[in-house]
Amino acid sequence: MDTPPAPQVTGAEGHTTHGYISDKDRYLARLKRIEGQARGIHRMVDEEQYCIDILTQISALTSALRNVGLGLLDDHMKHCVLDAAQLGEDAAEAKLKEASEAIARLVRS
Repeated sequence: MDTPPAPQVTGAEGHTTHGYISDKDRYLARLKRIEGQARGIHRMVDEEQYCIDILTQISALTSALRNVGLGLLDDHMKHCVLDAAQLGEDAAEAKLKEASEAIARLVRS
């Protein structure tokens, strides 16, 4: 049974490429749609549209951003944290702490 090669460490943060790279185009497309939603909300306020309609769009925008964040967090756990775990205890603990802090920020938002 072959063991996988140790990850090549590159960059200042001590990990290989970012976990989201394989889905980069999908993330960029989602962020472009989110940007369009934000512009649409701006336009709704400028046109003095009904408050509830604006709040509905804000809720949709918030949900879309949360989903992007959760996807990035999932990719981080599967890639960056896993790479750090293979490097050793100190690297793993640092990445787990970093991920826990990111989760806390997402939960607060």
